[in-house]
Order: sequence, then structure tokens, then C-alpha cells
Amino acid sequence: MSNSVLAALFNGKIIPWERKCNRSSERRELEQKIESEKQYFLEKMPLDDRERFEQLFNIFCEATFDEEVDIYAHGFTLGSLMMVEVMEKKEDIINE
Repeated sequence: MSNSVLAALFNGKIIPWERKCNRSSERRELEQKIESEKQYFLEKMPLDDRERFEQLFNIFCEATFDEEVDIYAHGFTLGSLMMVEVMEKKEDIINE
């Protein structure tokens, strides 16, 4: 069982949330544009509004992260359910 995905997950060799995302140049461009627009508005705002805007941005990022975790968990569950169905059919396929 040296190549087991389950063992690697259990032993911490695979850590899904630490996976580096290969971002496309379009994605990097979009992130730069978002940061540029954010800085533009921050420079135009009085200090109180800047702090409030930063808090709003942080809340938005937190909400987005929570949604991504939920989507990941849902996808993992669906994948696991598919594997259960596959394993249920294993004997039928082997005995054909």
C-alpha cells in the first residue's frame, strides 16, 4: 500500500489546502487589476472609510474562502459516492 492516496492523506504527504494553484496569465492579470482598483479607491478615501473598506474586503475574502471550502467538500463527497458505485459494480465487471 505504498502508493495509497488514503495513506498519503493520512500521513500528511498530500495536503489539499496547501496545493499550489497554477494560475494562468489571465488570472494573474485579473488579480493585478483587482489590486490596482482597490488601491485606487483606498487612496481616494478618508482614513475612516479606508479602514472600513479594508474590513469589507477582508469579510468578502473570508466569505469567498468559506464558499470554496464548501464547494471542495461537496465535490469530494460526490467523488466518493461515485467510487462507491464503481466498487459496487466491480464484481459484475470482473465476472463478465
